[in-house]
Amino acid sequence: NGFEAKKGPVLATAVVAGVQGAKKTSDLVPFCHAVPLDACDVTFEIVDADRALDVTCAVATTHKTGVEMEALAGCSLAALAVYDMTKALSHDIVVEGLQLLEKTGGKSDVVRTR
Repeated sequence: NGFEAKKGPVLATAVVAGVQGAKKTSDLVPFCHAVPLDACDVTFEIVDADRALDVTCAVATTHKTGVEMEALAGCSLAALAVYDMTKALSHDIVVEGLQLLEKTGGKSDVVRTR
């Protein structure tokens, strides 16, 4: 459901940060074109064995280009929001493993497994 920190609801805040990151990618990454997004879905999976939180950002557009940069930016900002909201608990938190898992459309398709 969500983890509540001193600053507020962690995962709900991270969803908002992820969507904002995806929407503002062209403002954050030089030479990245502004692309109208049709959908942006930020999700989380708690991996208890690793004491980890997997962040996924799925982005869609009907525009003729891919939106992998928007998805990667969305994941990054969501993870950074989690870090920001939980750093009072520990400064040993690590944000790692950013990767493109799947992309269809644009010049080429990509499908990877975790």
